[in-house]
Amino acid sequence: MDAADNLIWHPQVPLKVSILAWRLLRDRLPTRVNLVTRQVLSPTAHTCVFGCGEAESAHHLFISCGFVGFLWDLVRSWIDIPLVDFVSLRDHFIQFTSSAGGSRARRSFLQLIWLACVWVVWTERNHRLFRGSIDMPHVLLDKIKLLPWYVLCQGG
Repeated sequence: MDAADNLIWHPQVPLKVSILAWRLLRDRLPTRVNLVTRQVLSPTAHTCVFGCGEAESAHHLFISCGFVGFLWDLVRSWIDIPLVDFVSLRDHFIQFTSSAGGSRARRSFLQLIWLACVWVVWTERNHRLFRGSIDMPHVLLDKIKLLPWYVLCQGG
């Protein structure tokens, strides 16, 4: 197991969130690109649900999409951490978690935030795809802010 695998399994995160992150880091989520590759969707149905026109791969959906990139900017501004330099989702996770340095508690908090971001992005993607509902980045930031505290209060 590498560093990212160890960070996924946070004791205060629901198992379903850790499993989502585990699948994400292995590119095993049913993104549109993966569904086209498996011939579940037609080749023309691969575009990002956030409307940017790009192919919806895991990397695009969680990192390089302009909509999600703006959300990550809001998150970084909220918790006052620098922009991370990454190549892959794994790099992003590891560098995001360690970007502020500091104590073990700070790193644990950043793990919670990254996992909450992933959960909120995936949930928003599915709500747009299956329910037709649309939340803007500031609303998603509020959900990210509330999610870790809800998880902590509920005991996981």
